[in-house]
Amino acid sequence: MPILLALALQLSPAAGADFHARITQAKLTEGAATGPAYQKQFWDHIGNGTTDMYKSCIASNMPADKTPFTLVANILADGRLAQIAVQPETPVARCMAGQFASLMVPAPPAQPTPYPIEIDFSVTK
Repeated sequence: MPILLALALQLSPAAGADFHARITQAKLTEGAATGPAYQKQFWDHIGNGTTDMYKSCIASNMPADKTPFTLVANILADGRLAQIAVQPETPVARCMAGQFASLMVPAPPAQPTPYPIEIDFSVTK
């Protein structure tokens, strides 16, 4: 069950503006000078575990709504994730937000602080 990039936003205007701004900031950070190296370190650390978490969230929410969703979060200097949000807020997406709340990831580059990330989830067969 590969995780692919698929932007799926269903937002209210106020929430949508903030969520969209966070996605934009994360994409800019990913493309910055330190972005690619940190992305590799981040995914090397959580890659397989993320797939397992996603499968668990689908299994625990049967019949699962497999609508694509986006997760945004800030990585704090010590590797904890904060301000985790998902759109659209399906049960599976909320489950993944909860799973990510318990993750510890490699410490991010010093700038920006906090370090924004975005992850797009979708199921393909």
